Amino acid sequence: MPIPTQRDPAGTRRRLAAWLARRLPDARDVTVGDLEVPATTGFSNETVLFDAAWRQAGRTVTARLVARIQPRRHAVFPDLDVTRQYRVMAALSGTGVPVPRLRWLEDDPGTLGAPFFVMDRIEGRIPSDNPPYSQEGFLVEATPAQRARLWWSGLDALAAVHRLDWRARGLDRLLLDADTVPGVDAELARWRAYLDWASPTTPVPAAEAAWDWLSAHRPPDPAEGPALCWGDARISNQVFDDFRCVGVLDWEMATIADPLMDLGWWVFCDRHFTEALGVTRLEGMPSYEDTVGRWAAATGRRTDPEVVRFYEVFAGFRFAAIMARLAHLLADWELLPMEAGFATDNPVTRLLGAVLDGPEVRRSPGA
Repeated sequence: MPIPTQRDPAGTRRRLAAWLARRLPDARDVTVGDLEVPATTGFSNETVLFDAAWRQAGRTVTARLVARIQPRRHAVFPDLDVTRQYRVMAALSGTGVPVPRLRWLEDDPGTLGAPFFVMDRIEGRIPSDNPPYSQEGFLVEATPAQRARLWWSGLDALAAVHRLDWRARGLDRLLLDADTVPGVDAELARWRAYLDWASPTTPVPAAEAAWDWLSAHRPPDPAEGPALCWGDARISNQVFDDFRCVGVLDWEMATIADPLMDLGWWVFCDRHFTEALGVTRLEGMPSYEDTVGRWAAATGRRTDPEVVRFYEVFAGFRFAAIMARLAHLLADWELLPMEAGFATDNPVTRLLGAVLDGPEVRRSPGA
């Protein structure tokens, strides 16, 4: 679900050009050319795509860049911080996780009205959220073998996140409060608080039913210890070149926890774009059973079926809470009244209900 933006492209181009000139004191003739301010951008950040050029050391330098801007109001998350996102991605630079090359961080809101950071644009294709990649776009046109290559490559990139030594990268200082013990209790508390903030006046029955189930089925923390979790782990947040993952994007939900939390989100999000929409998975997309097995082999972690089930239900709970927040934002934007019931009845809540009703959550029509 995208976030509307009212940003003026011409004014933004002028402000970015002046800002770049200050950031590049040895450059001259700084220009910002093609600039795209999408009519809608993703869950939680405003995004501006732009091309820049300048003269430096006797030659012309060009760059295709992306600015990620902290939302000024109507935030999907109460504690979203683009500075933290930038630093998480900086900590991942040079690892096996393909993140974009970071350029600059600007915490002064004077240029664009809010803090932002600039990174290089990774060339490639991203499976679409809207329209869903299961119904339109390059994955629909791909061969079964190409779809399988994309899925496995994306999953391998996810496993690379989970293998990182997050302490050595300083991610404990970035992602954990001093008194936080990473684990399932911390994540349950964080997301319970999020639901209460996201929908304070409108109970979400599917989420409440999931909460009762989660509370009764809390698993132990993993014997292997916690890991860096990407948070928004799905192929729609990855860039692919020749059906191989070349970019991992959108780190606003990153945390330190059981990495099965990411795997549950990976599976639930794919089910959201297929089963929840009444769409059969595309031929060649690997089964969820095989996905869990490959992830376990890549990470060396155990995947007890009941713990995997817990984190798939937890993914549905988290997604339902986010959808409730979006319903309130849509009402604020006067795009959809709360009376329409979107906060409590949407594809995510219906899928979550099906997950809770079924004894097995990894069923898949995929090959």
